[in-house]
This record gives sequence, structure tokens and C-alpha cells, in this order.
Amino acid sequence: MYARSWSTPAADGSVGSPSFVADHGLWDAEQTAAAERVESVLDDVDFVRIAFADPHGLARSKTLTTQAFRAVLRNGMNFSPGPFLFDTGHAVAVDFLGEHGIGVDEIAGAGNFVLVPDPLTFQVLPGAGPRTAWVIGDEHLRDGTPHPLSARAVLRRVLRRYADQGLAPVLGLEVEWYLTRRLDDEPGNQGNGFGLQGRAPRVAAVNAGYQFNLDAAYDTVAPVTDPLALDLLALGLPLRSMEHESGPGQVETTFSPMSALDTADAMLLFRTYTKRFCAGRGHHASFMSQPLLDAADPSGWHLNQSVVESGTGRNVFSAEGLSGGLSPQGKAYADGLLAWARELFVLSVPTVNGYRRLAAEHSLAPTRVGYSVEDRTAMLRMVGSGAGAHIENRMGEPCANPYLNIAAQLFAGLEGLSGTAAPAAPTAAGAAPGAVPADGPRQMVPQSLREALEAFTAGRAAQLLGAPLAACLAKLKESELHRFEGWCRQAAPPPGRVTEWEQREYFGAY
Repeated sequence: MYARSWSTPAADGSVGSPSFVADHGLWDAEQTAAAERVESVLDDVDFVRIAFADPHGLARSKTLTTQAFRAVLRNGMNFSPGPFLFDTGHAVAVDFLGEHGIGVDEIAGAGNFVLVPDPLTFQVLPGAGPRTAWVIGDEHLRDGTPHPLSARAVLRRVLRRYADQGLAPVLGLEVEWYLTRRLDDEPGNQGNGFGLQGRAPRVAAVNAGYQFNLDAAYDTVAPVTDPLALDLLALGLPLRSMEHESGPGQVETTFSPMSALDTADAMLLFRTYTKRFCAGRGHHASFMSQPLLDAADPSGWHLNQSVVESGTGRNVFSAEGLSGGLSPQGKAYADGLLAWARELFVLSVPTVNGYRRLAAEHSLAPTRVGYSVEDRTAMLRMVGSGAGAHIENRMGEPCANPYLNIAAQLFAGLEGLSGTAAPAAPTAAGAAPGAVPADGPRQMVPQSLREALEAFTAGRAAQLLGAPLAACLAKLKESELHRFEGWCRQAAPPPGRVTEWEQREYFGAY
């Protein structure tokens, strides 16, 4: 008896094809060296999961055998554009058989794109059983150019602009999420289909909540979050803390500062791995901002940000030697964030549900386009001094696409640093949360996905995203809103309440 030796075609189907990566010059020296390290450990891996973030920020992946991945590492692999075309409920939002209207010819007929692994993101996932690795890929057209609908490519473009000016952003994550206990293993598939989400996971709270940072409250989540924390550290993520927030089973996870691309990659891996880890232990993790759970307090994503000089590492936000607070460059960066806030808001709060958090009764959620020093009710909070001076942007929801959310804020901040943003007024001390300011409703953050989408489509988002991705996102969000508004007309839910539609749409997927 003998084992047949089968040849392994490259990504384009040919045997012995030249490397897609080398042909198009896709890797730098650091990635090339990392690829060699990856190849040296593949004998100790059973499967490799190659993933990318769709426009909604959800990880889409394929699981490959190690043998298949050896070819894919340098050649990429074919991937359907479906994740670009479906809205959050898997309804077709972009017509790939007709006139799709987004300016990407390859979408016609749902033709494949090429997903190329970034070897710098290769990680072997902790745990028993088959040894599975995870790697994030970059989306490319068949001619080797970055895919116009790639969120990671948008962030890369923004970071090149910083590098051209000798600057590098530094970011820190604060992410709130809910840990609940599964009540059954039912898949919730009854009535499911394209644009029809089945029943959300049935869960129970792990504690009563509303004892902020109570040590005993953390004890109720620790059997899950402590081993999760050890796994996150094993993955190389710079975890700082696990904290119990206000809601029942609401957890805040914080990370030490990272580079911008590392931050986005870490957010994608953290959310994806956390859901996997909790599911394997009879629990459910959700990054939906306000789940349909008794007494749920909404969750936010605070993005701490500063900018350093690439050569010296000096924090350009530092006001050392001045009157304190932020430097003029830091204030200019804040002006950019505020000037672009409404037009790019949908990239930070992309779901119907995310706007529940911005209601007046949630006193610590930002409602006004303004900034303040050490004030948690402001959209932008100026924190620290000297080398630690930074801006905390409090507007995001935890399920936002990490690449688009981060790219939007860095783009707006750089516009401010470049002097193209008008100075903004600080938030008035003691202003009532949710109150419409005297300078008009445009100084309020959008109060609904519909309002945010209108600001997005009427604004300058294409300067950041490019016309194809801006058009694609508009179609995706319009499809999501069309389904939600249609459901509301039939169901007539009480105003201001989280709906069953939202729970079905977001609680499981996010």
C-alpha cells in the first residue's frame, strides 16, 4: 500500500504558479520575514482560519487544512464577495446581477476576489483539540490592487498619510460587552432566511448588576473572564483589565496602547475569540450595545488616542511647558474629530440599536458634539498630561467595524492637524445630558441610524472611504433601515424600547 502524492494548485488553480504576493509586491520586509516564521511552525498546526472584517465589522473566514494554507500563504485564496453584499440580516443589499451602482466591476456576477494572509497576524489559538491558527487577510482584486471595499485597506491608506508627515497614532481600547448564560442550545433557525433572522439566543443574566465595580459582582463572571483573560494574554494581546460595569453581567475590557493597525486587528480578534470562548462554556458574549435584557445598561466603545513623532516618540498632544491640558496640536486634532463627527458618525455607531445608548436618560453617553476635560458626559474627553496626554472619544458602539471606526477618527484628527477643520467650542460644564444646545441641533450627535445615514450620504465620506465603499455602505445601511422601519410599521413597538427585531438582528451575530 502507498499514499498517492497529490500536487497542490495555487490560488488561481494552476500548478507551480508564481507567487501572487511576489508578482504584485504586496509584502514588506517585515511581512516576508514573518511568513518564513509562519512556515516554520505549520507542522505543529492542524488548521488555519483565514479571516477578514466585512463592512459590518464581523469576521468572515474559511478554515483550511495546513497543506492548503501552505499554498495560500503566498498566493492568497479565492473568496466570494457575498460579505460585501449582504446587510446585517443577510438580505441582499447590493444587486450583483444587475446595475449595482457602486463602481466595482468585479461585483457583477459575484466574481471572486483574492484574500491574502498578512503573516504578521498569524496566531495559534489556545485550547485543547485540533490545533487551529488564525490569520487576518487583506482583500485584493485579481490585478493585485487593494479591493475598493476593503475596510483594512482604508485604515492602511490613512496610516500612510500619517507616516508621510512623520507621525504615528497610538490607541488604547476600552470595550464594554455582556456575558450571559445560555438557557438552551436551540439554533434559532425557525423562520430564518435572507433578511429574516431567527430567534436570538435565549439567555439568563449571571448577576443582578448595578453595583459598579463591586468585587463580589466580578466574582460571578470571573469563572469565565479570568481564563478568557489568560487566553488573550497567550495570544499576545496587551490586556490591562477585566472590570464589572453597571449592567447585569456587563464587562469592560481594556488594553494597553498599540499602533493603529494592531489595535484594529486586536479588536477583531478579541471580539471573535471572546464569543467563541464563551460559547464553548455554555455562555453567550454579545457586543450589541443595548441587548433586550432586563435592566441592561448600554455598552460603549471608548477609543483613547494620541499621536507621536515617528523618530522621537514624542507625544504631540503633550502641553508640557505650556498652560496644561492639550497642546495646540492636540486641540487641532480634537477640532478635526468634532468637525467631521456627524458625517462619519455611522462608521462609529453603525446599527439601529447603537443609538439607544445616546438617549437622554443615559447620562454618561455623549450626546453633544463637543469636548471637555475629565468630563465623562462629553463626546471627547481630554485626559492626562505630559507624555500621557490623550483624547478619549466616547461615541463608538462595541460592534462597530474596528478598521472603519479607527480610520474615521484618525482621518478626522489628521484633517484637524492639517488645519482644515474649524475650531469647535467646548462642552458647557453642567449641560443637561441630551439637551439641545443653543447653537442648534447640528451640534448634537445623530439620534438615529436614519439621521446618521443622511449626514453620511450628504457629506464628504468618500474622501476617506473612496466612492465605491461609501456607496456600498449606504446601500447596506439603507437595506437594514428599510427592514427595521417596515417591521416597526407592522408591530408598532412602544417608542424608546429595544425591539425584538433588534435582538434577533444583532444579539447573536455581534
